[in-house]
Amino acid sequence: MRNVMILLLGLALCFLAACGANESTQGNNGSGEVEGQDEAEPAQNDLDYPQKPISMIVPFSAGGGTDATARALAAASEPYLGESIGIVNTTGGGGAVGMSEGINSTPDGHTITMVTVELTTLPHLGLAQFTYEDFKPVAQINFDPNVIAVPADSPYETIEDLVKDAKDNPGAIRVSNSGTGSIWHIAAASVEQATGAEFSHVPFEGSAPAITAALGNNVEAVSASPPEILSYVESGDLRPLAVLAEERSDALPDTPTFAELGIDATIVGCPRGIMVPKDTPDEIVEFLEEAFMKGAQEAEFVEYMETNGLGLVVGNAEEFGEVLAESHNFFAELIPQMDLN
Repeated sequence: MRNVMILLLGLALCFLAACGANESTQGNNGSGEVEGQDEAEPAQNDLDYPQKPISMIVPFSAGGGTDATARALAAASEPYLGESIGIVNTTGGGGAVGMSEGINSTPDGHTITMVTVELTTLPHLGLAQFTYEDFKPVAQINFDPNVIAVPADSPYETIEDLVKDAKDNPGAIRVSNSGTGSIWHIAAASVEQATGAEFSHVPFEGSAPAITAALGNNVEAVSASPPEILSYVESGDLRPLAVLAEERSDALPDTPTFAELGIDATIVGCPRGIMVPKDTPDEIVEFLEEAFMKGAQEAEFVEYMETNGLGLVVGNAEEFGEVLAESHNFFAELIPQMDLN
């Protein structure tokens, strides 16, 4: 599919536009209301499901983009499920621990997982024994590009300044990320590969602590997503240098892209979505798909995503499965070419 290929080979924002134009995924008519959406009611089914509150595993720490998306989606989707959703932050292994727990949970629909692109990167790094095929997709909810940012009092005013110092002093520039092998680690490595710079990569268990390290001047820069740093940019605590995308981020419209600066780094980003263990009955998957697709179209959720700079890209189970399959194949080729030490 065109939107899948755009995601993988550097046309991420065109992919956003394509998905945004999909009538079945975003019904916002521009008036603040969602077309074709009545008052939220639980879907009718003969499954005797759900029978209890649902747990949503988030494989990264609270406060990052994945956590924020999960919590907002849970609130919007609960009315359609007829049960509450509890967020369970299960960190470790750059997302591997939480996703493994999700894969091995009881396949009855009462434990779901908010997965990230690391589902398709960690296996190729030898950091996970699972693949995306150990899950069943339910729905894609979001896509965000990468941004490199520095503390507001940093001497680095541009990405060129940072890269030059990293070339002149290999290893002296510490760049924090959300975990070894995480997408933001790979993004920073992509910048190294394109420029000849040499960073010292500093992994954390999620973007929130990685950003905290930059705020405390414990690292020279952080690799994250625009929504994850947006509040700190607005408060004047962080300065974004460049976005790894073809076009500027709506969240950071004044920040140039690597592409417009002439830096030909491989563009990678982070799709997020809901998955369940592969043995979950199809009827339950379909019920969850319908509920989360409706939740993602709720006006309050759409407004939350836009206000917080989170890329709203919604796809059904089949579409999300295709995104993950193409992503898996893409990173199978890319990762062996990169120095991710």
